[in-house]
Amino acid sequence: MTDVLTKAQRRHCMSSIRDRDTKPEITVRKWLWANGFRYRLRGKLPGKPDIVFPGQRKVIFIHGCFWHCHHCRFFKWPGTNTTFWREKITGNVERDKRNRAALKKAGWKVLVVWECETKSVAQRTLWRRIRRFGEN
Repeated sequence: MTDVLTKAQRRHCMSSIRDRDTKPEITVRKWLWANGFRYRLRGKLPGKPDIVFPGQRKVIFIHGCFWHCHHCRFFKWPGTNTTFWREKITGNVERDKRNRAALKKAGWKVLVVWECETKSVAQRTLWRRIRRFGEN
């Protein structure tokens, strides 16, 4: 199946995808603030974590299910340009692993929150998991 957009149109569409202040990030940040957790945004640490608790040496990454290959109902391998997407997404996953390992080696605790966990159905479990992470 060929792409229905021209290269210029596809480039414009892809460039409009946000890399910060996404809906899942805002959802988690609002919950954290409302529950008394104070944090910094986008620390200058390996992987540039979305949320940083500097005093506790803890970080939270909020990953999109597609971009970071979460095996849930929101992830599906693209049907076009498959070689590019396999390399891109597997590269993201490998980079994530390296960044988490570097942070752990430096003494940081890491929590990964997936986009699908921020959906209303899964939020109760997510909030419990974040609360435990913040208290330990």
